[in-house]
Amino acid sequence: MFRKVLVANRGEIAVRVMRACEELGVRTVAIYSEADKHAGHVRYADEAYNVGPARAADSYLDQEAVLDAARKADADAIHPGYGFMAENAEFAARVEESECTWIGPPSKAMERLGEKTKARKVMTAAGVPVVPGTTDPVEDPAEVEAFGEENGYPIAIKAEGGGGGRGMKIVESPDEIEDQLAAAKREGEAYFDNDSVYLERFLEAPRHIEVQIVADQHGNVRHLGERDCSLQRRHQKVIEEGPSPALSDDLRDRIGQAARRGVGETNYTNAGTVEFLVEDGEFYFLEVNTRIQVEHPVTEEITGIDIVKEQLRVAAGNEISFSQDEVEIEGHAMEFRINAENAARDFAPATGTLTTYDPAGGIGVRVDDAVRQGDDIGGDYDSMIAKLIVDASDREECLARAERALREFDIQGFHTVIPFHRLMVTDERFTEGTHTTNYLDEELDPERIERAVERWGPDETDDGGDDEEVTERDFTVEVNGKRFEVNLEERGAPAIPTGGGDGGGRGGGGMQRPDAATSDDDGGTVVAGDGERITAEMQGTILSVDVAPGDEVAAGDVVLVLEAMKMENDIVAQGGGTVSEVLVSEGESVDMGDPLIVLE
Repeated sequence: MFRKVLVANRGEIAVRVMRACEELGVRTVAIYSEADKHAGHVRYADEAYNVGPARAADSYLDQEAVLDAARKADADAIHPGYGFMAENAEFAARVEESECTWIGPPSKAMERLGEKTKARKVMTAAGVPVVPGTTDPVEDPAEVEAFGEENGYPIAIKAEGGGGGRGMKIVESPDEIEDQLAAAKREGEAYFDNDSVYLERFLEAPRHIEVQIVADQHGNVRHLGERDCSLQRRHQKVIEEGPSPALSDDLRDRIGQAARRGVGETNYTNAGTVEFLVEDGEFYFLEVNTRIQVEHPVTEEITGIDIVKEQLRVAAGNEISFSQDEVEIEGHAMEFRINAENAARDFAPATGTLTTYDPAGGIGVRVDDAVRQGDDIGGDYDSMIAKLIVDASDREECLARAERALREFDIQGFHTVIPFHRLMVTDERFTEGTHTTNYLDEELDPERIERAVERWGPDETDDGGDDEEVTERDFTVEVNGKRFEVNLEERGAPAIPTGGGDGGGRGGGGMQRPDAATSDDDGGTVVAGDGERITAEMQGTILSVDVAPGDEVAAGDVVLVLEAMKMENDIVAQGGGTVSEVLVSEGESVDMGDPLIVLE
């Protein structure tokens, strides 16, 4: 087994991996950006290293910085988690060439399966049904138009390195092709450092089924059953469950065998997920995620298999610790992504301070997180702050337990999607298991969501309680890029909530919270003139500015695009007028409330 593992990620997945390492007696190393100096995964790790500024491209996606941190820490393995560089075959190859072991599939297998067009060719050769689409990257809008003429609309334009809806755009008609192609390529470059895209016929009302697989270096391939990820919004999974309520035993077996067969053709090792779309009793290969998945806890709960530990063992050269016949599916499990989003405002990202953070507990309840009460949640990265996983003897009990757990889960300080989840566990379509991937976007009444948020949303008056005097504070010191914590006495200072009786140390999750960083900026942007001021509704980065001084705009016109928590958000004018000032530029970071555009 490894001596020390660097986790090239952040947030709850980094903590999840570190916990598995700790149970195996392996020391852990965190990396962090300037925005994450006080993040939970940094607090949990045995040691931590700064890899750059907040922008992911300059920190978590900086291959040289991550490898340099591994060298400084003398780590002997790197686990990528999911997202960032988890499916980057180039980075995997660089790790393989270094003194570290890559805890993931071989880079060559990642190239064949991680890039979607190559994966489609592999699956076709293995006899796995594939959705009609291109097998080579698409560059020109004319290619998209020709595909539409042959296969009809809508068309899905997908980033080669994408996943979870990132880098995917839907084209409903020819006049949308140019804009959607550019947007898909832009997102692919921003999130996956790969602007290559391909096309697929877009199935409008399928079920989304995925099969968890694990393969070792000794020729063994196991599948651990399926997960149903059909409840999605804008192609982003929001609730996952296993087993699927929509599959017959025969279809379940066929899909599982197809996943094993396809992966077995590629010399694949370690964990991965083979995703399928199911419609009218037929299934089609969608993609392979060559990494651990966000929803892997669903499978862990119904099989009793720790998938992350299997990843570590397989990467160390061991055989899989169980046979296919020993994989037994027991009960039912669901995972609820607890995102910092306001469901009543079209799931707009939310930021703020966790004035209250009191997760659910009790039998059959698991929470994967990397936050504690008092933490600041910014808009630099993904909006997910925790995952609630519930398991029970059957689906009916699982829904009832989930309803109880969601009612217990108390988060104050900003909006989360908990009210939405509470609505869904009593929603007829969802509880009957008849929903498809388009249910949320096309069928669910938005007013039901608004009423749920109004009823169960955060207490807008909550201020986290009265300030208290403290005598000790923790500070963070950085020396040559390595993070250290220093404890000093300070009298007469207001307390910062630490929440949950954590008590610090590894016994309380290992995430004792240092004091929050404060800004040196004590002033805001001053805007001249008396025109309408279009301000940022969330923290983020300006992707594009679509107007210039002197332009005429009407109510509802898009004036710029703001990226927040890996989502593109159109900023629109509330009223018409003439642009008198543009106060931001492409690539600039803004805070909630910052003025962006002035209209006269």
